[in-house]
Amino acid sequence: MTSLTLVRRIKARPSIVFDALTTPEGIACWWGPDGGPVLVAETDPQVGGRFRIRFRMLDGSEHESSGEYLEVVKPERLSMSWRWTGGLEDPGESLVEIRIRAIVEGSELTFTHSRLRDEETRRSHEQGWNGALNKLERHFLQANEAAGQT
Repeated sequence: MTSLTLVRRIKARPSIVFDALTTPEGIACWWGPDGGPVLVAETDPQVGGRFRIRFRMLDGSEHESSGEYLEVVKPERLSMSWRWTGGLEDPGESLVEIRIRAIVEGSELTFTHSRLRDEETRRSHEQGWNGALNKLERHFLQANEAAGQT
């Protein structure tokens, strides 16, 4: 088993970032590794609640993940089980943990995906999550620019 950790600084308050991670509207703005759309985003962000997200990549392939919320502490922490529906990417269940802390610029998000099967799976998820978190950063930059706050 292996894991990956990514850190991002996001120009938004922790509560706003948390909502982008847990609401269907927020998830639709950033989920997926490239510019393809989110097709389904169902969330019940409470301990024992479930989520299901389906997205289409620019190459036309569709991917779906689901899991259960294990810890929900708004706006600081989120932990959930993770499984690819259909098991093509990785047949096992893994763990996603997100920590958000306030910083001068807005929020520092620490994203950890652990219990990954092997190094190849870790590399694939690292590429995917980097793409998604880059989109999350851009989403807030664009929102700030639209509001006149750069």
